[in-house]
Amino acid sequence: VQLQASGGGLVQVGGSLRLSCSASGRSLNRIFMGWFRQTPAKEREFVAAIGWSENSTYYADSIEGRFTISRDNAKSQAYLQLNNLEPEDTASYYCAARYRRFSSEPFDYDYWGQGTQVTVSS
Repeated sequence: VQLQASGGGLVQVGGSLRLSCSASGRSLNRIFMGWFRQTPAKEREFVAAIGWSENSTYYADSIEGRFTISRDNAKSQAYLQLNNLEPEDTASYYCAARYRRFSSEPFDYDYWGQGTQVTVSS
């Protein structure tokens, strides 16, 4: 599976962004698409994931309802809507994929896209 992330940018505190992840190359049946983020000072951390077939969603507790993950089956794209952004959300955001089961651990994911930078200014 090839993944292409986009949609990052510079936004003020309280603003919103929508990240997109385009998938290609293999069937998305039974795939789990995840979003992770990383800063130079921190390890890569789980943000959200979606089970493609059943449209199930999973979130990190730290998101506190501010982010929403979704997918468009026809476009083979997953989205991460970021609302009420805080400076602590500044990071490179990565989309990733694995098959069959959900996981919040980065090392369980087999496919990764390049990062897209989100910067929240105060």
